[in-house]
Amino acid sequence: MDVDLTDASWRKSTYSTDGGQCIEVAPGFTGVMPVRDSKDPSGPALLFPADAWQSFVTAVRAGEFDAR
Repeated sequence: MDVDLTDASWRKSTYSTDGGQCIEVAPGFTGVMPVRDSKDPSGPALLFPADAWQSFVTAVRAGEFDAR
């Protein structure tokens, strides 16, 4: 899939801390969620299907990935 991210508006989670391991997302693209490493903004971005990204976010909010 080829998506032009030139004018993407990237945002980092408000839960992120300075110097942490953070990702940024660029909402607003039909059918996909671009994701990149906040420490390497000129590096590559991954494109996840929008429904898969939403399932991931839902699982994170539900605590499914919490350390046990």
